[in-house]
Amino acid sequence: MKFSESLKKNHQFQCVYRYGKSYVNRYLIMYVRENGTDGNRLGISVSKKVGNSVVRHRITRLVRESYRLHEVMFNSGLDIVIVARRNAASVGYHEIEKAMFHLGKLHHILNEPLESE
Repeated sequence: MKFSESLKKNHQFQCVYRYGKSYVNRYLIMYVRENGTDGNRLGISVSKKVGNSVVRHRITRLVRESYRLHEVMFNSGLDIVIVARRNAASVGYHEIEKAMFHLGKLHHILNEPLESE
């Protein structure tokens, strides 16, 4: 993630949960809150209810990679928290990517794709 930082502290996540807006689809929940900076901060949360550590880390890698590849399409100045749901354990990269785009469109945080993509 060349443009974005990570949300790491619990109070940062709680702030986004409490004051952000959320939308849900089959695989993911996305919370978005403006952070007042020029860059985005991304937080990913995968509960033990989703699966064992191998499954949880796999989902985390899929979400992080799909965000990293399409980072330029997201508006700047946002704190984004993505929470994986149980159904996400059984799907691949393309379904996670589609779910992220769907939620991004619902939040109105996606720019038009660049011509080079």
